[in-house]
Amino acid sequence: MKLKVFTKVKEMQEFCRAAKGAGKTIGLCPTMGALHEGHMTLMRAAKKAADVVVASVFVNPVQFAPGEDYEKYPRAFAADCALLEQEGVAAVFHPAPEEMYPDGFGSYVSVESHVTQVLEGARRPTHFRGVATVLTKLFAITGADRAFFGQKDAQQVAVVRSFVRDLNLPVEIVMVPICREASGLARSSRNAYLSGEERTAAAVLSRSLGRAKEAFAAGERDAKALKAAVTEELKKEPLARIDYVALTTFPALMETETVTEESLLSLAVFIGATRLIDNVILEP
Repeated sequence: MKLKVFTKVKEMQEFCRAAKGAGKTIGLCPTMGALHEGHMTLMRAAKKAADVVVASVFVNPVQFAPGEDYEKYPRAFAADCALLEQEGVAAVFHPAPEEMYPDGFGSYVSVESHVTQVLEGARRPTHFRGVATVLTKLFAITGADRAFFGQKDAQQVAVVRSFVRDLNLPVEIVMVPICREASGLARSSRNAYLSGEERTAAAVLSRSLGRAKEAFAAGERDAKALKAAVTEELKKEPLARIDYVALTTFPALMETETVTEESLLSLAVFIGATRLIDNVILEP
């Protein structure tokens, strides 16, 4: 199947309306590009669950704060298109920033609840407003029946489900398991920032989570003990600098002392200058 590329909102809307008019369901995979195998797992999940799969490739400026990596975020659209076509994706939406945020734009979606105020939200206070705004626009443009997100950004999934519920948006949010490299490192476009030495060091993220998961499987339910297992392993890696290690319920993201329900053990760690996130879901 030849991949269709749309850069204008109206073109993308017309394509999706035609598909819906023909009785087809639409699966949307929103991305910021620099696609890798992790993104391809989203496309494959979408292909199984929808008749027509569309992707977006858009580095969304409004979810980056001043001083973050918007300008240097990896961009490789030609390579992205080759991967999408290989996976049988029907269309990709690749707008310019001014197409999504024209002169006079002033309407934003703010999710003002606990799920946006902890973890990533505590460190990037404007981030989820930008995420919620662009996704609401993408849901409206495509009329997607289902949208697919990776578990690596589990907090984002919780945030998206929250505003989709609150605003009665007719889209199902599907979370796809984390895709990992052979070392255990969660696949991420930001891995491109890592040197060879840093990439080797970054395997400590998944290794530390693995230690806690083993303790959990052996019966450990104390949150402090599980977080300590992660922290101890991280501190063995000289290139790693811990931002946070947290254990919360999921999807409510409430701190917990004892794991008695589905919970998210998550972390953010700097490897050199690159900030990486990872997590595991613990199910009693």
